[in-house]
Amino acid sequence: MFVIPCLKVPQRHAQLYRKYLLSQGVLDRMYCAQKHSDGTVTLPVVASVLAQLDLVALKEHVAQDSFCEIVDIQAPPLSKKEKVKSFHTRLAETAQSFLVSKGKTWSEDLERDIPSRWQCHGDLVLFSEGCFSNAIWKEIGSEFWTAVALALRVKRLAQIKKISHDGYRTPIVTMLLGDNSYVTHIDNHIRYEFDVTKCMFSSGNITEKLRIASFNCIGETVVDLYAGIGYFTLPYLVHAKAAHVHACEWNPDAVKALQRNLQINGVSDRCTIHQGDNRQLPLSDLADRVNLGLIPSSEEGWPVACRLLKRGTGGILHIHHNVTTPLHHKPPEHTSAIDVDKDSSIQRDMQEWTAWASDAARHICTLLLDITGSEWKTNIKHIEHVKTYAPHISHVVLDLECKPL
Repeated sequence: MFVIPCLKVPQRHAQLYRKYLLSQGVLDRMYCAQKHSDGTVTLPVVASVLAQLDLVALKEHVAQDSFCEIVDIQAPPLSKKEKVKSFHTRLAETAQSFLVSKGKTWSEDLERDIPSRWQCHGDLVLFSEGCFSNAIWKEIGSEFWTAVALALRVKRLAQIKKISHDGYRTPIVTMLLGDNSYVTHIDNHIRYEFDVTKCMFSSGNITEKLRIASFNCIGETVVDLYAGIGYFTLPYLVHAKAAHVHACEWNPDAVKALQRNLQINGVSDRCTIHQGDNRQLPLSDLADRVNLGLIPSSEEGWPVACRLLKRGTGGILHIHHNVTTPLHHKPPEHTSAIDVDKDSSIQRDMQEWTAWASDAARHICTLLLDITGSEWKTNIKHIEHVKTYAPHISHVVLDLECKPL
């Protein structure tokens, strides 16, 4: 259990001791002082200076008729000032304080090894790869992870090392603190439950989930070709009110989570799960919309999506893709026909997105002709920027309207 050294003093002298410790730079202002039922108060002390603290001289200087002793307090509450600090700052200061208390030397390399962002799923924080890579963290062990969890106000910690190449994109996750890897995540009043060691969850896709939630899909049939645990399937059902969603997923662990999530959100009766390779999907001519939420490219699913669209009325394909922007390129000359975010950083890359979308639209036209034997027209309704996937790589979604002629 993570403990903080504190100076235990009589309550009537606590303020005098606090002022003196503060003036000497000994008071640990990260934590609150605590009153106890035996009439004493514990004042948090900076661990790195504990060895230099002379208790006899301290008592003589502050209050000769009092007493004081050092005790360890388990996880005292954070101070008001500490609560308003950024979690990154708090985490870095916690790591530094902990290492110094163990006689270790803090360095800039260690500070750079502290993460500035992470995923939070209920009481579990999931760190990405590329942080806490220094061997010193493993040397310290579970006591350090307990301190980190306390700083972030969670109970469990995990870290994703990489994504396996097993065809399912199964995350390789190590539990740092806690044994149970099953979590609950709530986005826009939708509840997702899954095992972080078996299923992926991209918090960066929240804007796209919110956009789908704003659609009016009443009376529509939607096919989600890459359903996962229900990232987009559930917004279509819960908020967009789709009449029915066909959810395709070949990862057995994700299918189990999807079944659970449909149930706990009360929409199981409007969803059919198709487990396995969606290229073998025995459906056609039924979809008003097809969601192709796979990156870096969903192109392998385009023929399936074209086969699924209603032959008489057509529909909309929501095509996800990672578009690479050259390091040096001219700004777009015009963006007249496309509804886009006006932010200048987004506008700068619009020309590349538009070029990719136009190529995709032509490709889809060819596929529709080959599959149906009839001419179709496509219309770029919208290009949505979801997130920056990596430097000069943007995750975008093309809303492509497809109509038979």
